[in-house]
Amino acid sequence: MTSAPERLDSTVDPKLLEILVCPMTKGPLEFDAARQELISRSAKLAYPIRDGIPIMLPEEARKIE
Repeated sequence: MTSAPERLDSTVDPKLLEILVCPMTKGPLEFDAARQELISRSAKLAYPIRDGIPIMLPEEARKIE
């Protein structure tokens, strides 16, 4: 077993957030820690984060207003 540093479930690697973009618009994403989602305002979609892994599939995203 590797001794990787323990990471809280409620966090996403900031460096990962810097390079991730919305797959639909290629626009920036905002991290919503309370809901564990990445928000694309331009596409009006919220991508879920499961076990610290962003699920960047449009069919998995939740529509937002």
